[in-house]
Amino acid sequence: MSKSLFQPNSPLDRLQRRAGVRVSETPPATNRRSSSRRSARSFSQAEEATLRHLLAKEQDFIDNPVFYEDDAEQRIYDDAPDVKKPDASWYHPVMDDLTPSRNRLNKSSEQVILTGAEEKILFLQYNYSRYRIWCLQQDIWESADQQPTSEQAHELLRWHRVADTMRVQIAETNLALVLAMAKRTRMSEVDFADLVSEGNMALLRAVDKFDCERGFKFSTYACRAILKAFSRQGMKLSKYRQRFPTDFDPKLEKSDFLDTKRAEFQSDAASEVRRIVSENQCELSDIEKTVIEHRFRLESPETDTKPMTLEQVGQIIGVTKERVRQIQNKALEKIRGELEHSFLGAPRPEQGEEGLENAASLN
Repeated sequence: MSKSLFQPNSPLDRLQRRAGVRVSETPPATNRRSSSRRSARSFSQAEEATLRHLLAKEQDFIDNPVFYEDDAEQRIYDDAPDVKKPDASWYHPVMDDLTPSRNRLNKSSEQVILTGAEEKILFLQYNYSRYRIWCLQQDIWESADQQPTSEQAHELLRWHRVADTMRVQIAETNLALVLAMAKRTRMSEVDFADLVSEGNMALLRAVDKFDCERGFKFSTYACRAILKAFSRQGMKLSKYRQRFPTDFDPKLEKSDFLDTKRAEFQSDAASEVRRIVSENQCELSDIEKTVIEHRFRLESPETDTKPMTLEQVGQIIGVTKERVRQIQNKALEKIRGELEHSFLGAPRPEQGEEGLENAASLN
């Protein structure tokens, strides 16, 4: 297809912009051979999405005079000492209990404490990679067709990977700041998971905006940014509750499934006990049945009449309240045995050792 058909804002041009990033087929004259070799490899969908994101908005960075020197890349990356990478596997604030009594992973052996010089190295590397992305964006947008060549597209992806790696390393090194600030400002109206999430986002924004040339530690800047994010989160939630006072209720957010199932089980068990007593399946004597009916009101459970006391039942049958308690306990043991036999298949109490042996042989 002729290149002249792709006029700015033409239907074909808009269609190809939606389909992906169009890479110019003509490489720069300075490095035509290496660029032609690179253009042989097509871009994946993830890489095209990254290129669209990089070319949609101008890359911001924290400027530094070192970036404009001839050997800036060698000084910032090759000549700089290596900085130890952190181990963030311990960071599960929502899953773990934050109380001191809970045995958590030992952060002292995993957390990396950076010096001021090490922080400066990391931030120079991070901002230099973003500066290189900005330079490539300016070269692309100043070109005739405003489309990246294959060499420029690969350079954009490479520096984007470097910037993303450095950003993650700085953020993971300072994750403990989020927990420290979250525990300091525990707000009852804000869920802890939301608080930690907001702190993580504030930490990433602080990484993007921090200027290492001002002479301060990153923790000084990041702690203030995290606390301000927590304050904004609390104000946002309070405004939401004022606007919708009856829409959010923490009690309604919890499921009552367990309470409902427990109430259903208790109702079924009470109905079964009432049936056992009414049909006398556990072979209660007349006195035992009288005591159970008066003590627990099995005959009229829907009424509000209170159950009789041991002394009141004793006056009816002519015995002491201690004797009523003994009769009641014996009757309850018979009812419990019948219930276990009905629901669990356990042997009845009257079966004795023979019944237990038969039940064991069946199992």
